[in-house]
Parts: sequence; structure tokens; C-alpha cells
Amino acid sequence: MSGGGSDAAEATSLSCVRCGKPAHLQCPKCMELKLPREGAAFCTQDCFKGSWSSHKSVHLKAKLSTPGAPNSDSLNEGWKYCLRKGQGRTSKLPHFDWTGALRPYPISNNHTVPNHIDLPDWALDGIPKIEPNSDLQHVVEIKTPEQIEKMRETCRIAREVLDAAARVVRPGVTTDEIDRVVHEATIAYGGYPSPLNYHFFPKSCCTSVNEIICHGIPDARKLEDGDIVNIDVTVYYKGVHGDLNETYFVGNVDEASRQLVQCTYECLDKAISIVKPGVRFREIGEVINRHAIMSGLSVVKSYCGHGIGELFHCAPNIPHYSRNKAVGVMKAGQTFTIEPMINAGVWRDRMWPDGWTAVTADGKRSAQFEHTLLVMHVISFLCDISIAGVVYFFNNIYFNLNMQVTDTGVEVLTARLPSSPEMFPWLDA
Repeated sequence: MSGGGSDAAEATSLSCVRCGKPAHLQCPKCMELKLPREGAAFCTQDCFKGSWSSHKSVHLKAKLSTPGAPNSDSLNEGWKYCLRKGQGRTSKLPHFDWTGALRPYPISNNHTVPNHIDLPDWALDGIPKIEPNSDLQHVVEIKTPEQIEKMRETCRIAREVLDAAARVVRPGVTTDEIDRVVHEATIAYGGYPSPLNYHFFPKSCCTSVNEIICHGIPDARKLEDGDIVNIDVTVYYKGVHGDLNETYFVGNVDEASRQLVQCTYECLDKAISIVKPGVRFREIGEVINRHAIMSGLSVVKSYCGHGIGELFHCAPNIPHYSRNKAVGVMKAGQTFTIEPMINAGVWRDRMWPDGWTAVTADGKRSAQFEHTLLVMHVISFLCDISIAGVVYFFNNIYFNLNMQVTDTGVEVLTARLPSSPEMFPWLDA
């Protein structure tokens, strides 16, 4: 505390922030930050010490309002930077050799979940118990008709939740606000946001801005005009998970970013088009890599799609790059995600000090899209006009009558709805 010279003389006309008595002392940190004296005056060291736990937030807010610092106007006591995969917090920006312009910002406290919501086994202590040791880490499950119906319902909810989040994307909105929308919408549908406390992840969704490849943590940063942001939503409902994500434009985005996002969307679309029984899982990466390379982009190799159902992550692994070593072929009744991450520069990634946020090694932008898919039985129709009548030849006929049958081999469980917001100009065209 400072108590001498002209500072003390000027402070005699001020009142103590804590008790209202005439103040003769000034908080040295407030003086350093050139903050108003009215909020930094104290009558004694005891009053200063007694107010410190609440007063220090003034310093954080001041730092966050400076250029290049987090710019939320609504930071409260308890907002801190994330460390140790969600298990640690710090009031100081961690030291790191940042690859791009983006920086982590303080995060708010975790959201609460009402008692009536069914919880996955990591919800309370952050540790998945069934998933790591399940046989389904090695064997690709064929879902029963009952499981498939639950997956359809849960994936529909996940789509509705993501659409709710997409509607609030605009310059000036923080990713923490997006997370709040995701959390509240999930709870309103009776679901649990699967990422929340999964291996200690501190939020209800992932928000990956610009050079963040995946697993960005919602925080106090306001989205800026020209950003791109991926929102990754997973919902746990009736004992199963539904997972999807999309990358959105924030305001006026440059042409290179638009091409990156559209190409990533197309990569997923082309990969889905080959899904059917009998196709090798490794073929997905070949399709995605071919399209990305043709556009001068690169495919992230560190993260892949995954099986999903009663477990959040399980077999099969779905690499998105070429010459991958994925094992197995698709069979009707399997559910898994395809979620290519495409970079404008090199494919390599680095991890931020929070232990979750993966960013591009060169600081260039990255985009991602994801769907949860169901492999379906296929009926092929062939017509021989050389004989009377129409003869149908059925391939791969072995299906339960409760199961839908398609001529494409895949059902996109998280498909866009007629009510989904119009976010992508190429779809309108």
C-alpha cells in the first residue's frame, strides 16, 4: 500500500472502499494500472487486507479491457485461466509460445445440473469408469433396434441444441455465452451435456476459434468480426450419446476462410457418401484427404472419428487422412462419427497449457464438421426388361423389420433439420 507524498494528500478527500471512513492509503496495483482513485482508497492496512479477496478482481477486469487482452465486460470473481486439463486454475495468463494471434481467456465456474437429469459416470468426479475398460474399445458394436431408436432421439436433440447455439453466433458474443446456451438447451430437453467434466473438461461444449483445431474451452473472449468458430455438441440422453459439430462464420469472413470451411463441409459430405456395409473404415480417410489436398489444404492426423452409443468414445477409430491403418469393415447397425479437421497450413498441432486446446502448429486457421452416422442395410433394385414383369434382385438381405432400409447405406442421425438456421451459403445455392 502507498501512504506518502501527494498520493496520500489527494486521498484524504476519499472514503474507504470497505468501511466508508476517510481514506489515506491507495492500492499500489490500482495506481500502477492508473485506475480511478475512488475505487482504490482504504483507511488502514487492515481494511485493505480485508477487502483484498474481492478488490483484486478490479485488477483483472482492468487488464482484460486493455488491447490484446480478454475483452469480456462481465467477468466476475472466480473467472480464471484453465490449467491441467480442467483440474487447475490460475489468475495469470500462462506462458506459452503461442502459434497464432489467439490467446486463452479466463473461464467461468462450471454449470450445475438439476437432480432429475440422468448422469454419465464421470459427471461427479471427472473420471469415466466403464468406457476405458469396455470390450467395445476393441469390438465394434452392432446396435439393437431399441438402441438405434434411442440414438435417433438423442441425436435429434443434439442437433436442436447445436442449432440453438448457432443462432447466437455473432460479433461481440463470448464463447462462454455460447456454452451457456448449449448447457441450458441440453437441460431443457432432459439431457446431460456429455463433455461436462469428462476427464475434467470444464464446460458443456467445445468452442474452437480460428487456429484452434478442436477442444477449445469456452471463455471470456468475445467473437470478433472475421472469426470462424466451431461448436462441438454432444448430448447424453436415455443412456446414449449423440455427437455433432459445425464451423460458423462470424460477421464478414475473408475468402480464404470461406473456402476452408466449405471444403471441410464437402470433405465430410463426400466421406458420408461412401458409407455402407462392406466398405473399409480406412477408405474414409482416402476420400477426405483427396478432396482436401485438391484444395491446397491439409488433414489433421492427431484426432479421429469414433464409435459412439452407450459409450462416448469407443471402436471403431475413424482416421481422416490417407494411408491410415484403420481396421475393419462397416456393418449394418454400427454407429460412429466422421469429423474431419482441415487446416489452411500444415497438419501438425500443438497443445495449449490448459491441456485440452489443440491449435495449428503454424497458427493458420482450421475448420471441422461432424455427424453421427448409422450404417444401414441396403436394397439394390435391378430391372431385367427381357422378361415379363419387373424382377427385383436383393443384395445383402438380412434385416430386422423394425429397422429402416435405405438405398444409400447410411442414415445421418444428426442431419440438419428444416428448422436449422441457414448458416452456409453453398447450401442455399
